[in-house]
Amino acid sequence: MTEAAEGVRLQKVLANAGVASRRVCEDYIVAGRVRVNGRVVTELGTRIDPASALVDVDGTAVQLDATKRYIMLNKPTGVVSSMKDEQGRPDLRRFTKEWDERLYNVGRLDAETSGLLVLTNDGDLAHVLAHPSFGVTKVYIAKVSGRVTAQTIATLTKGIELDDGPIAADKARLLDASSTGERGTSLVELTLHSGRNRIVRRMMAAVGHPVVELVRRQFGPLHLGTLPAGRARELTTVERGALLTAARRAAPSPQGDSHTGRSDAGDSDTGDF
Repeated sequence: MTEAAEGVRLQKVLANAGVASRRVCEDYIVAGRVRVNGRVVTELGTRIDPASALVDVDGTAVQLDATKRYIMLNKPTGVVSSMKDEQGRPDLRRFTKEWDERLYNVGRLDAETSGLLVLTNDGDLAHVLAHPSFGVTKVYIAKVSGRVTAQTIATLTKGIELDDGPIAADKARLLDASSTGERGTSLVELTLHSGRNRIVRRMMAAVGHPVVELVRRQFGPLHLGTLPAGRARELTTVERGALLTAARRAAPSPQGDSHTGRSDAGDSDTGDF
């Protein structure tokens, strides 16, 4: 029986995935730090199918499929969140020329919203993380019209009523306020897990402070950091592990069930900006 038919030794799979040397991976297994499909494995003779097994070390998912690409883009304003815009507007293709794989965007940011957007050829992950029901946390910085008060911040976290139902920010805080201009402006940080369309803009308009500029700084475990606008890079090993872990926790089952497997997942009509 071939190795492919009977599976590959777990420590070899972990070493090939870049977790550590095979010897160190064996120590991880014996110490009970490795799980396969949710179950702790301590036997060094364990063999798995890398194509289907879900493996994690110390609770962090391990990427076993080396063909998958996970890209962070700092999307600039003026670009639509689509790989091919039918109206001929600037789209995401200009940022993906470095990679041969066909990539998809995970969710959307509207054309006038900048910030963190994930691109991937992992359709299952894209659909899980973009699906509104799974509620991945996002952090936004909004420059808004007018001077935001502490009372307004409290209102955002307590909840407001919109046309499509009530909504409350997970967290909200005032970063800065300026009296420059007729009404002045304020910088507000909002943390949300809602996937509802244009939710940040609608929330701020509802409390009397329309958005002037909006940037998404965080998506799930990923932080934009110092990545310049218009630049893209592959996620680090740590970031990939964190993103895969978030996706597995969000999925309704280990295999994703009916919420996965759509290759166009990143082009969902839902948006959280």
